[in-house]
Order: sequence, then structure tokens, then C-alpha cells
Amino acid sequence: MGVVLGTFSVHTKQVDYRRRGSRRDKIDDELEMTMVCHRPEGLEQLEAQTNFTKRELQILYRGFKNECPSGVVNEETFKHIYAQFFPHGDASTYAHYLFNAFDTTSNGSIKFEEFVMGLSTLLRGTLRDKLEWTFHLYDINNDGYINREEMTEIVRAIYDMMGKYTYPALKGDVPKQHVDAFFQKMDKNKNGVVTLEEFIVACQEDEMMMRSMQLFENVM
Repeated sequence: MGVVLGTFSVHTKQVDYRRRGSRRDKIDDELEMTMVCHRPEGLEQLEAQTNFTKRELQILYRGFKNECPSGVVNEETFKHIYAQFFPHGDASTYAHYLFNAFDTTSNGSIKFEEFVMGLSTLLRGTLRDKLEWTFHLYDINNDGYINREEMTEIVRAIYDMMGKYTYPALKGDVPKQHVDAFFQKMDKNKNGVVTLEEFIVACQEDEMMMRSMQLFENVM
């Protein structure tokens, strides 16, 4: 998740906001809000809905607007930004799935509100919140279950994204082996699909599986 956060906040480090008074901050924020096509909800409302402070939301918004002056990001822009962090692999497929997870309205674009809501869950949500978000990322067709094909798609996309830095080196059957191990532990009733509760219970009970989930979370 540090990748996504870093993408939209990197430009904010160029300015020392501590030197600005609160009045100057308010003026800057109001000017920035009027320059975009999509105007986010009030920061007070987002502060109540997320685990970020108003100050953190201001910094995130500046970074988001710097990358996306229109106030929204489409999938192609998202893929382009994400690819910069994985120059030795192909991040396009994983970025597609990640984009869909952030695009909660399924309208083909991510608004600032959607971005910070997802970010808040992944960075500061409870363990269950994070696992629920990850489950919905893996549930590609949104039917409430994860099947082997869906998990294989995600695992293969992660390997493709890591490229030559994948360790151990990727062989043809490695994604399948990874998925087989997951389903052996998650699919308790052996019906070929994993429910949300099965996913959460398996991750909470198995330390190694939890570390695997955390590893995947680090590339979000």
C-alpha cells in the first residue's frame, strides 16, 4: 500500500507546510478546490469518515491533485502512475484489479473520496477491515466468493508486476502451487470457493498465510 500512498503524496514533500499559517492553508485549499473538475467533499466530512486528520487529508489532496488535475483518475492514468514503481515488470494487470477495488462506484474513475476511503482502510483500519478489502480485491467478479481462477489471476498478476525481482524465480506452476496452498487452508468445506468468513478465519488462524497476505498488501 505504500506504493499507492507514495504515488500521490510525493510532490507534497517539496513544500514545507509547517511554515504556513492556518489562514494561508485555508486560502490555498479553497483555491485548489476551485481549479478542478471534481470538487471533493468537505474535509471535515472526510475526516469523520476516515482515520485521517484534516491536515493529512490536505496533504493527500494536494498530492492527488498534482497527479490528477481534473480531480479524478481514470484507469489508464492509474496504470501509468503505478507502472513507474515497477519498471522491471508488467504492472498493468494488477493495477487494473487494484483500480477496480478503489473504484467503488464502478464508473471507470476514482474520485479523491474513494481514494482516501480505501487508503484509510488499508493503512489504519482494523485487521478485519483490511482482510475484507483484500477479499473484495480478489473477488474479481464480485459474486461474494473467491474461486481458484480469480486467485490465480491475482497471484500471477503480482508475479508479473515484480518481474525479474520475483523470488524465488517464477516457474510455470508456481502461481498454481501458491493458490493450491491457499485453498487447502481456506476452503474448509472443499466446495471450490472461499467465502469472506473462510478467508478471514484462515488468515487469522494461520501465521504464515497472514504474512503472505501482508506481502501482497505491500504492493497495493
